[in-house]
Order: sequence, then C-alpha cells, then structure tokens
Amino acid sequence: MKNFKSIIVILFLLVAIQVKANFILLPMDETTQKNHLKAYGITFWCLDKKYKASWLLNYRGGSFLLPDAPEIRKECQIRNVSFEILSDSEANQILDEISSPSMNMETVVLEKAPKIAVYTPKGKQPWDDAVTMVLTYAEIPFTPIYDEEVLSDQLLLYDWLHLHHEDFTGQYGKFYGMYKNAPWYIEQKRDAEALATKLGYAKVSEEKLAVAKKIRDFVIGGGFMFAMCSATDSFDIALSAEGVDICESVFDGDDSEANYQSKIDYSKTFAFKDFILDRKYDHYEFSDIDMTDKRKIPMEKDYFTLMEFSAKWDVIPSMLCQNHTQLVKGFMGQTTSFDRSLIKSNVLILGSNEINDEARYIHGQKGKGFFTFYGGHDPEDYRHQVGDEPTVLDLHPNSPGFRLILNNVLFPAARKKKQKT
Repeated sequence: MKNFKSIIVILFLLVAIQVKANFILLPMDETTQKNHLKAYGITFWCLDKKYKASWLLNYRGGSFLLPDAPEIRKECQIRNVSFEILSDSEANQILDEISSPSMNMETVVLEKAPKIAVYTPKGKQPWDDAVTMVLTYAEIPFTPIYDEEVLSDQLLLYDWLHLHHEDFTGQYGKFYGMYKNAPWYIEQKRDAEALATKLGYAKVSEEKLAVAKKIRDFVIGGGFMFAMCSATDSFDIALSAEGVDICESVFDGDDSEANYQSKIDYSKTFAFKDFILDRKYDHYEFSDIDMTDKRKIPMEKDYFTLMEFSAKWDVIPSMLCQNHTQLVKGFMGQTTSFDRSLIKSNVLILGSNEINDEARYIHGQKGKGFFTFYGGHDPEDYRHQVGDEPTVLDLHPNSPGFRLILNNVLFPAARKKKQKT
C-alpha cells in the first residue's frame, strides 16, 4: 500500500511538471484585452527587467508572449492588463501555428528596452503632446530633451526620438495670424529668440535648422525617429530650405528671400518632394503637403485604413501596423495628413484615407535608421484647439490611434536579424 501511495505521488508530480505554466500571453485582440495601451508598458517593463519577450505579429491583434514570473503577473494585475497563462506545450503550439507558411503571422523577438528621448520644450505638460501623454499613461520611461541637449550631441545616448509638435522653420508654428497678441505666443517667441542667442545663432530659424540637421544625422547613424503633426512637414521643409531665408519679417525681423521657392532642395528631405511653401505669414499652414484645408470629410466618416503587409517578409511595416482593427478614427492637427502625390516613392504609406487621397501614417529609412510620420495632434481629440482640456486616457485604454504610437516605441527593441526588409 505504501509503494502504491508513492507511485501516486510521483505520477502527480510528473503531471504537475508537465502542466506547469511557462509563459504569459498578453492578448491584443479587440474583445479580450482590457487595456491595450498599458500592455505595451508591461512589455517594456519586462524588457527593462532583462526578460526576453516576443511580439506575435498578426496573432490576436499583435499579442505579446512573456516568460511566466510572479512579478510579471503581479504587474499585470496592478496595471489592469489582461493576461493568459500558457503551458510550454500551449505556447509551442501557438508558435508553430505562427511559423506555418500559410499563415500571415510572424514571431519577433524583443531583446532590449530602447532608451527613449522626447524632444519637447521645457515646461510642457504631458497632454500638450500625444506621445508624451501615452508614454506617461503606459508607464514607459523617457527623457525630455530640447535644443541644448541635441546640439551638444546627447542624442547619441538614445535609441528612439520623438519630435514634439515643433516648428523647425523658425516661424513659431505660423500662429501669428490668430495668436500674435496672446501672452503665451509672445512668451514663446521671446524664449525661442533668447535660446537661439544663447546658443550662438542670429536667428531662431538658423538655430532650428542646426537642430534638424543633428536629428537627421541621428537617424542616418541608425536612430529611430517618430514625429507627429507639424514636426513632420516642418522638419522636411527646414532641411530643404538650408541656406535660404523663407521667414517673413514678422518672424525674424527682415524680409524673406526673393524667389525662395525656386531654391528649395527636395533631395535633402526625408519624406516629401515637390511641395510649394505657403508665403502667407498669417496663414496657419507651412505648405501644400498638409491636407487640412483640402479635406471634405465629416467627422463621423473620418477614418483611415491601415495597410496589410506580409508579416514574414515585410516585418517592419507589419510591426508598425499591429492593431485590433484596420480602421482607425481620423483626427485633426496643424498637419492633419499628407498629400500622397508629394510623398517620395521610397516612403511606405502605412495608413491612408482613399476617399480624400491622403496619407495619415508613413514610414521610411534614412541611412542606417528609420523614421515614421503620423498626421494629426491627438488620436482621441478630433479637433484639438489651443487651451482645450487634456485627453484622459483612462477613458480610451483601447485606442487604436494611440496603439500606432506605441508600436513605434517597441520597434527598436526587435532583434535585428528577424527583420527581413
């Protein structure tokens, strides 16, 4: 009888070992995940703790596979992130399914938490910028930097850089027509001029160009750059106008250069070509790249569609488009979207509104690095105005528009040999 009991105990232990959970799955489909945005934060937290993670492209909305550990379970519970416990055999079954040539899926190993910098003026609140806001909400650590840090080559300390809604042309966002007498506009102009002088530049436009060129070099050297709203087109315009004065006297105290349009060098840009600059100093627009004034889409019909790529061959764009829906709500900004005819042929369009023939989300490679431009200001605030109340992301934990931002944050963590593009 004693031997029989021993055999039962041994069998029980063997069964227990076989069913022992070895993995945690963070499902990212539409119905299961309670908080998509914080799930990215959990994955980043794991990488920061030196755990390995896998991104399951196109599997249940781009789910994450993590090792099973008590502290990871606890962190998911604290942050209200849905998770599932998988045995080793269950995880292998999923990975086998993903690896099948007949499935448009891929497993991407995430190895290291990228060091993140956000280019943003001192004193800006998190809700002034969608990326700062969602990084804060997802509890993903980042370092705010600005012109002094960029010009002193501190970008070398980081893997990923976001550009706040900046104007790299030195025209102060072209807010002059509407806000020239507003105290905040007067203060920002004064601060920008003081900073340019401190850094040894005669004009803000010259100082911003120097910053843009440092960022350009960061990308060419292998960095990852993400920009939204006016930071997208104003960055390219500044590079294309190197050595050309495109600022009117209300911005820099002297007239713009005669016939400056003919002197624009499109070969210097990242994404855009053949654009025409807007010469009206009181018009809230930099060029014809932006589609804001050309849009005829009512808010209730304003959506854009994410493109579908081959996960096994087009790994990078597949990562950047992971979502629980292919249809994403549109949203406005100073630069809302991009005229497709003005996008260079080597730049991928990741998301577009075909009705209006506009691109909303684009990606490209420059040198050894990558850039992504995303039109609009705030994915959950359709027409964000100066002074509007901040978006409360607790009300939008499953936002598809904000997920696109966080896809870009994790992109540099991918094991390079898995990227086949």
